[in-house]
Amino acid sequence: MYLLSLTHNSSLSEDLLSETFVNAISAIGNFKGQSSVKTWLFSIARNLWLQRMRKEKYTVEYNDLLELYVSDSMDERLITKETAERIAGLILGKDERTQKIISMRIAGYSFAEIAHEVNMSESSARVIDFRAKKWMKEILEKEGLR
Repeated sequence: MYLLSLTHNSSLSEDLLSETFVNAISAIGNFKGQSSVKTWLFSIARNLWLQRMRKEKYTVEYNDLLELYVSDSMDERLITKETAERIAGLILGKDERTQKIISMRIAGYSFAEIAHEVNMSESSARVIDFRAKKWMKEILEKEGLR
């Protein structure tokens, strides 16, 4: 369900699931136990998905998740492919920790789960998320995409 919610494509989510387990099995020695196995697997899956998205560019199906992330209301949820691609590019331009926080929020993780995963306080995760959204909204407004 997690990968399907990210990809909106059952075939792609099945491919990524297979890749996730292949990567997990080959990297089992690197698992430090600092998080649950579930969190570790979700992290591998998300990273594989992000790699795929970088290679293939973001698609329109990803628009819904991106817009849910940056929108304040239901009225703002109409989005163009151009806006979605710009948001995706902005996210990829952020540092790795911020990208992880954003991608986990897009995927529906709570701030408590994010804080645990990135090893910071919940309030710090909230601040980084808030600032990233604000920054993206300002850029999109300046560019006339919102």
